[in-house]
Parts: sequence; structure tokens; C-alpha cells
Amino acid sequence: MKINASKMLLFGLIGILVIIFFAFYAGAVTKKIMYEPEEKTTRFSIGSTNEEESTKEGKSSSQPEIAVDYAKEEWGYHGGDYYNRRFSQLEDINLDTIKDLKPEWVTSLGASLDMKFSGEATPIVEDGVMYIATAENDVLAMDAKTGEKIWEYRPHIEEKLDTVCCGWTTRGVTVGEGLVFAGLLDARLVALDQKTGEVVWETEVADWEEGYTVTSAPLYYNGKVYTGVSGGEYGIRGRIMAYDAEYGHEVWRWYTIPTPYEKHGDTWPNDENKNWLHGGAPVWNTPAVDPELGNIYFVTGNTAPDLDGSKREGDNLYANSIVALNAETGEYVWHFQQVHHDIWDLDPTNPVILFDVEINGEMRKALGEAGKTGWIYFLDRETGEPLIGIEEKPVPQLAEQKTSPTQPFPVGDSFVPQQVTEEDIERDLSDDFEGKIGSIFTPFWDEPITLKPSAFGGANWPPSAYSPETEYFYVIGTDAYIALTRHDEDAYEEGGMWIGSIFVPVTDAPVRGTITAMDVKTNKIAWQVVWDTNAYSGVLATAGDLIFVGHNDGRLVAFNAKTGAEVWSYKMDAGANAPSITYEIDGEQYLSIFAAGNSLAGSVHGDKVYTFKLDGSWDGTVIDASEGTKGESVGKNEEAVKEDTTGATAEADPYAAGASVYEGNCLSCHGNLGVNGHNGPNLQLSEFAEDYDNVVDRIKNGGTTMPAFADNLSEEEIEAVAKYVNELLTKLDE
Repeated sequence: MKINASKMLLFGLIGILVIIFFAFYAGAVTKKIMYEPEEKTTRFSIGSTNEEESTKEGKSSSQPEIAVDYAKEEWGYHGGDYYNRRFSQLEDINLDTIKDLKPEWVTSLGASLDMKFSGEATPIVEDGVMYIATAENDVLAMDAKTGEKIWEYRPHIEEKLDTVCCGWTTRGVTVGEGLVFAGLLDARLVALDQKTGEVVWETEVADWEEGYTVTSAPLYYNGKVYTGVSGGEYGIRGRIMAYDAEYGHEVWRWYTIPTPYEKHGDTWPNDENKNWLHGGAPVWNTPAVDPELGNIYFVTGNTAPDLDGSKREGDNLYANSIVALNAETGEYVWHFQQVHHDIWDLDPTNPVILFDVEINGEMRKALGEAGKTGWIYFLDRETGEPLIGIEEKPVPQLAEQKTSPTQPFPVGDSFVPQQVTEEDIERDLSDDFEGKIGSIFTPFWDEPITLKPSAFGGANWPPSAYSPETEYFYVIGTDAYIALTRHDEDAYEEGGMWIGSIFVPVTDAPVRGTITAMDVKTNKIAWQVVWDTNAYSGVLATAGDLIFVGHNDGRLVAFNAKTGAEVWSYKMDAGANAPSITYEIDGEQYLSIFAAGNSLAGSVHGDKVYTFKLDGSWDGTVIDASEGTKGESVGKNEEAVKEDTTGATAEADPYAAGASVYEGNCLSCHGNLGVNGHNGPNLQLSEFAEDYDNVVDRIKNGGTTMPAFADNLSEEEIEAVAKYVNELLTKLDE
């Protein structure tokens, strides 16, 4: 076909117009993404005058009329409702009837039992169907009344994915517009048909090889799906994005670290290293939404490098902050930073909870967030200003770490201890302990200092709950020791861990857990229960005057919501390290929890959903929702060890078998090559690990915070990984 010159000219002009249009559109989108309002001269900050006025009027015209009710018949949101309150109005299961609560059905999901996996997902229940995600990021739909599988989606995450700081996991899915939305560990976001499980669309959120992962449950709201990214330990630049729910394209994104030329960009050094480009501040929790104000609320994670502040002078916004954005546009509204220039890995990770409460005779739109610091930060969610009181106080200084001169101290109580005392040393630490001790915000450099709280918490990811009946904020916490030091580290490398030093748990020191009811009007402890292991599951509160919390030993435990008295428990076959939910079908109240264990809690692994009701009639038969032999990790590992220790692979690399077992069971706690894990000591510096027999014994029998692997690993696997630790890892630091 021939085309004459005039047609060619016409096509050329059309092409130029198309290019101009897309260039203009891209500029408009970029402007929208990077918009920052005018500066305010406070340590917290709110948006511009126009934004404040529109907020006071109630909501923008683009926001829908949505009433936020407490959960009742269904559990349709990750946090129970848009406010993340995790409170159910159901009350058939109560203080009087709890004695009759028994299992109704138990379903095995076919998830892997390797220790690198952690079952942390909150089930979603809508229209009688339960949607649940495993640590391998499988998504299953089940009949919520019987536990029978309806469909499954198994994405098969790339096995070589090695940019995960804290074990393989996901915290769940969300539903909306007939779709189930799931964030995958390899930084994908997928939409599945709610009836069939078929993939409707899939989009890449980020590149996992650059250090980005997704572990949070996404949020569906008003035609959009919101998700953030994990990876603060890998030098990412944090962000939260909104995607069109129907088609999957990105609508807006907001970076948690501003450029040097934007508002608060001066809280990072503007030098040739450009540390702000990989300064961390991930968003790995599910936001809350206030439809009336039109805002979403979330917290941002740690700075990078975590423990070395010498490379990043300034407050390092918006890391370690509670942030409010306009849900429709992604425009900044306000922020409050919990830890300025963090060098202790005390970043907030607990989901934000919204609630309304009367204080001094005035109804307030409130917000609460439980921090790793051991404090709950109560704010006015319209302005970001303290609700009860938060004081900026001077803290110890260290010029080398470029520490902030002050830190925020909430008025009220902390829910875990915040200093190490001489009495602590005498009670908990070894007789030959001679190290330096300190308290929250004590700086460190070359010499280790033992502190509380640890980087594990305070409060970590397990979500808190709020009850309008007691007006208590229920939070679970960890009381643990940590020794921190700092050393020079190589320059940032894309996709590599970038921490700036070493996390050093204090060997054989006890770890305790706290379950605390905090009065939201005073920020004072109403009651507290202390366990001899970390509390690591999340909280469910109900109108039956109960709260439910999972225990590492597999118990689901119910407490009197007003007094903290334990009133019921049931022991399952794996660690109860995920939040429980409750819902109603045909007039009967059910209670469900995913009991699958957790690598950082050191609990026994499993793959089952347990569901209870009053006078439950479970006969002990486990419904099998697995796919073939998926999940039989022990058997497969045994064969792998036999092949590796007898074949050509073992001859080429005598540590290959041990490395394989280590990656599947030890990496999340002890870190890559034995360094910078999140619950285990540095194996390269461990004198204990230099003795092969010690290593074998510890692997088999466990320790203070380490689980026993005698029943999970074969003799060949134990010997292989002990050889790997003893002969290779302990020599790498020489």
C-alpha cells in the first residue's frame, strides 16, 4: 500500500500531538505525586490553609458517603473496619458462654513448614466465604461455615528471592468490587475473581531485586487499592501507592522520603551520596481510612542504614512517622514523627487505629498507634496534634551519630520497660555480664550498649484493638534486651542489606511479653498481663467483654476485657501468631485463627485454620485444602540433603546442603551468612557456634528464644546445617 506525502505529514502531526499530550499528562501526574504543602514551624506538620479549611468542612466533594460501623456479621476488612479498630459487636460468645466455646472445623492449607515462613494473615469473611493467605502467598477461599475449600490461587514466588529481612510472610488480602486483592512478596499486586480465584489483573509494584517486597494486606477503598512496600533494611526509598481497582493501573504514589528540594527535604543531607534516594522509610502496614475527612493514615518504617546515623544528619522525614494523606489524590495532609533521626530501629510498625472519644467534655476524632518505643501515640486525626500530650525532651547526645537533641515523650505510661537496671542484670543476665547499659534513646558507637526496648519491640506488627465499651486500647508487646553497636559498612549496593551495624540479641537473656489495656483518655495502664515469652499475634476485642490473643505455644487465649483475667484457652498444634477474627452465619457466632507459627517468635510451625463456635462439634478430622504434596517440606529436604551430601553438588560445595537448610529455617532469625537477623545472635561472632557439638545440641533442643528442631529436621539436615554454621560462618569474620 502506498502512502502519499500529505498523509505522511498528517500522521506526523498527529504523532507530535500525541507526544505533547503524554508529556503534559506525565508532568501533571508527577506534579500531583510530588506535591507538598507550605512549611509549618513545628516538629509535627500539617497541610496548607486550604487543606485545613476543606478538612474542617468535613470532606471533599469526591469522597463517598460511607458510614464506618464496627464489624458484626462479617469481617470484611483487615482491621475489622476502615478504622482498623478490630472490635466486633457480636456478643453471643461472652464471659458467661465462653466455657462452651469449642472447635467446629479445622482446615489444612497446604503451606510450607519451613522455619523461614511465618503465618501472620488475618482472614477476611464476606457473604459466608473466608479468604486467607499463607506465608507462601497462596490465597484460598473456603466455606466459612464448614471449612471446605472453594478455590485456590498459588502464585509460586521466586525461590531465589533473597531481599526479605524477616522471613517469608503476608498479612492477608482484601476484597472489593467482586475481586480479592493480594500483595505478593516479590512486589506484585494481583486481583483475583472473588468467585473463581482466576487472575483478573496483575501489576508490578516494584522490583524485588532492588530490595522491595510487599508483606502487608492491601486496603480497598472507594475504587482504589492501596499498598506500600517493605525493604527498609535494603536501602529502598519508601512509598505508598493507590491503584485503580478495576484495571490495576497506578493512580498516584507518595514517596515517604522527599527530594532535597521539597518540603522537609532539608531533614536529609543533600550531598554527593544522595542518601535520601535509599533512606528506607517503608510502609508495611495496612492504612486506616476516615471517609468523612477523606484521609488515609499509616506509619512509616526505619531509616537506612538503620543503626548508623553518621551518614544521614537531620530528622530524616518522613521515616518513623504517622502520616495522613488525602485518599483521593495522595496529597500530604500532616505527619507526626515518633523518633527523630532513629539509630535504634525503633520505627513504628503497628497499624494505626482511628476512634472517636470524649475528652474533657468534647468529642474528639482520635488516632492511636503503638510504637516499638513502648508508648502509644494518641493524636487528633484532623490535625496531627497530640490528643493527651507529647513532650519534646532533651536526650543524651553523641556527635558521631549526629543524634537529635530532643525526642517526643508521650504523657502517660509505657507498656514495656524502657531501661536496663542493675536489678535487671542481677535477675536476667549472666554472672559475667560487664557490658554498658542504658535506656531508651541512649546513643552508641564502637562499644556495645545493652538497652531496652529492643528493635523487636515494644509493639511490632501484631495489630492492636480498640473497644468503645471499655474505651481501652489493647496492645501486645515484647520486653527484650538488645545490645547495639556501630561499625563502618560498605557503601550502599542496590538490593543488598544496608544496616550500618549488627543487631545483637543478648544471648540467653529472657524475653517477656505484655498484654496491656491502656485508657485512651489518660494513656495510663488499666491492666496488664506479663508472659514469659514475647506476645506476638495481635488482638481481637468483642462486645462479649472479651479480648482474644494468641500464644507462641499454640494457645488461643481469652481475657476479660475489663480486668485482664484469663477466662478460656484452647491449644492448637502450632504457634498462634496471627490475629483472630469473629463473624456470624445463620445466627451463630464463629471465631477463627490461622495457627501456622512464626520464625521470629520461634514457635512451632503448622498450616491450619481453626474455627470455633459455642458447642462446636469438630470430630478431629482435618479438612485437606493442600495441593498435591505441597507443604511436605521435611520429606523434600531429607531427599535434598541425601543428594547434596552424596552427589556432585556436595563435592563441588561441601556446604551446599547446610546452606539450603539454613536458608529455609535459620535465615530470618540469624540473617544472611549469620549476620543481621532479627531474633538471633550474630553467628560469625559467636564463641558458642565455634563448638560443633554445641551447635548440634542447640539445633536439636533449642534455647531461650530459639525453637527446637529435633522434630522438624532430619539427622542429616541437622548435621549439614551444623557443619555450615560451625565450619563456614564462624570463620567468615576472621
